[in-house]
Amino acid sequence: MSYGTNIADTFRQVGVYVGRILKGAKPAELPVPQSDKFELVINHQTARMLGLTVPDKLLVAADEVIE
Repeated sequence: MSYGTNIADTFRQVGVYVGRILKGAKPAELPVPQSDKFELVINHQTARMLGLTVPDKLLVAADEVIE
């Protein structure tokens, strides 16, 4: 199970940040970007192999379930 930033969104933010630097902004003066998109990924197959039961409510709430 993993709960963290959306990797695609993170790469997009890095591109925007680099674009600002290439346009002449000083890195020390730029705000530190923070992700606003998070995702919950559950590896249901591994949970079953470990003998863990994942509640249905958690499976429904997950952004991605690996079977």
